[in-house]
Amino acid sequence: MKATRSIPVLFFLLCGTACAQQNRPDAAPYRAKNGMVVSQDLHASEVGRAVLQGGGNAVDAAVATAFALAVTHPAAGNIGGGGFMVVMLEDGTATTFDFRERAPAASRPDMCLDEKGEYDSARHHFSHLAVGVPGSVAGLYLAHQRLGKLPWKDLVEPAVRLAAKGFRLSPGLAAELAGRLKQFRKYPATLAQFSKEGDPYRAGDLLVQGELAETLGRIRDRGAAGFYSGKTAELLAAEMRRGGGLINMADLRDYKPVEREPVRGTFRGFDLISMPPPSSGGVALVEMLNLLEETGIQTAAFRSPGEVHLLAEAMRRAYADRARHLADADFVEVPVERLTSKSYARTLAATIDPRKASSSSPTTFTWPAQGSETTHLSVVDSRKMSVALTTTLEYSYGSRIVVPGAGFLLNNEMGDFNPRAGLTTEKGLIGTKPNLVAPGKRMLSSMSPTIVAKAGRPVLVLGSPGGRTIINTVLGIIINHLVHGLPIQDAVDAPRLHHQWLPDKLLVEAGALSASTRAALEKMGHLVEQRSGKQGSAMAITVRRDGTLEAGCDRRRPDSAAAGY
Repeated sequence: MKATRSIPVLFFLLCGTACAQQNRPDAAPYRAKNGMVVSQDLHASEVGRAVLQGGGNAVDAAVATAFALAVTHPAAGNIGGGGFMVVMLEDGTATTFDFRERAPAASRPDMCLDEKGEYDSARHHFSHLAVGVPGSVAGLYLAHQRLGKLPWKDLVEPAVRLAAKGFRLSPGLAAELAGRLKQFRKYPATLAQFSKEGDPYRAGDLLVQGELAETLGRIRDRGAAGFYSGKTAELLAAEMRRGGGLINMADLRDYKPVEREPVRGTFRGFDLISMPPPSSGGVALVEMLNLLEETGIQTAAFRSPGEVHLLAEAMRRAYADRARHLADADFVEVPVERLTSKSYARTLAATIDPRKASSSSPTTFTWPAQGSETTHLSVVDSRKMSVALTTTLEYSYGSRIVVPGAGFLLNNEMGDFNPRAGLTTEKGLIGTKPNLVAPGKRMLSSMSPTIVAKAGRPVLVLGSPGGRTIINTVLGIIINHLVHGLPIQDAVDAPRLHHQWLPDKLLVEAGALSASTRAALEKMGHLVEQRSGKQGSAMAITVRRDGTLEAGCDRRRPDSAAAGY
């Protein structure tokens, strides 16, 4: 990796101030000597930093930051959803925590079809039927019980205070809430939570969330039981009954997070540590990096036609395998070892023509031989214990349903199950069998919290939101940083690419490709389309050779910030 430019020693003395200035294009790299938290919100990052300074480890800081995000980043950082955590311990060992939502016991295969048997997208994504059993509180509690140092109450209390006393809305969050009011009006509790009696909040207004504070207080005092039983559980189950949802008290009582072995791989001498199924992220990421190593990505110039072609072809094949094989491994046999093997990469490499794009089809997963709201936070502590944590509600603000009396948004994660067997279309609907709904099953995810290490020490800790684009966002940052030597902030800032097998097109952010590169790709047969919005919101920390930590805050989102000391 190329060295980044140096900064004055005085900067280290000032780095107790979170780097809101990271969103300035001319800002110096944000670095810290001892510990760092990077998240999508300044308040939350500062909460995590305070935990590190108070003697907590990376897991403690991640838990505290996640609960703070439940207050200050309601679009995604919420206790009504689920997520994944990847942890690398001080001794170089690693583990993961799976707290993905589960299908309620009353789930059935035809639940997102209308009365005529046709697929109903609104039922699938925007109804009480779309809500999966939340997992975040149970997962964060399990991670703390296994690896945390500080008392649980001390980690949740900052979030309780933020909700009870309120915080000043940033211009970005105020605008976002105002833009959602029309959607929120369908649900009185949601409208009450995020508006001033139906009128929009403005930047600088104080947002107080009293009911959420009470819910967080029960979690603070009783741990996971404060969410999955008692008043909070009763309020959630009552809202499900009122709206025709499926989650009941037994579903909440029976929810269990799982500690799992990471998916592992190697890339150009680095060790990859990522999330296993039901995440598709770890498997797809290792598969793509194996394939890119085999096809010589390191010899291709940054954003040249050759590099982008190899990236698109690797993405196309990994996403096809994702649709064909990946799902909850507790329900489906997933060939993780084969998909992440170097030998499989060699087989796939033989199917890539360096001068011509492949074509994707919903009817085939074979390749002829050629001669999407989520939030991520990253933490590294003073002993280099590292955490990559991604949580989600699925869409931005999830189902848009706030539980009356409890103050938190519910996910719409049931929409991540495939809607119906055989419903695979060129527009991107996937109907393969492994990820069909079943009672108690965890829906497939693209969340890809990842740690890159060398010789048992972390080098890069990262992840991103973005639905199916998450895996390719993480892939791109790894390639930008480890292959092309971009400083981590530049690696995060670089315009992004995405191909997901179906629909068969290469989506690019504005500025990603030069006119000549785009023309060359189209001549190869790629359908290139500039996306209308931004792709992802990655949060990354790199550990420099001298042990200094350097942040990569995604400037695609206005409130993202790092906090270190």
